[in-house]
Amino acid sequence: MAKKKAAKKPAKKVAKKAGKRKPSAAFMKPMTPSDKLAAVVGSKAIPRTEVTKKLWAYIKKNGLQDKKNRRNINADTALKAVFGGRGTVNMFEMTKLVSKHLK
Repeated sequence: MAKKKAAKKPAKKVAKKAGKRKPSAAFMKPMTPSDKLAAVVGSKAIPRTEVTKKLWAYIKKNGLQDKKNRRNINADTALKAVFGGRGTVNMFEMTKLVSKHLK
């Protein structure tokens, strides 16, 4: 009786260890908010990521997220100025509208 040869297994690929991901320099560049945006996030120059964090903190603190459709933000008087007078804004549109207020 002949013995079967064991099939060779392909060599396993060694995955490179992923180091900690570096944030994009463009997102980390401090930006100066306009006077309208400064009423919500403060007048100090901060990166875009921090602007978004502070904006969401303001929205949650004041209960401005729509109860039925959580993607919508119901603007109060301070946010209406930032959103170009719109009363309700989709969260994806929000960043586009806010970027106009950063220099």
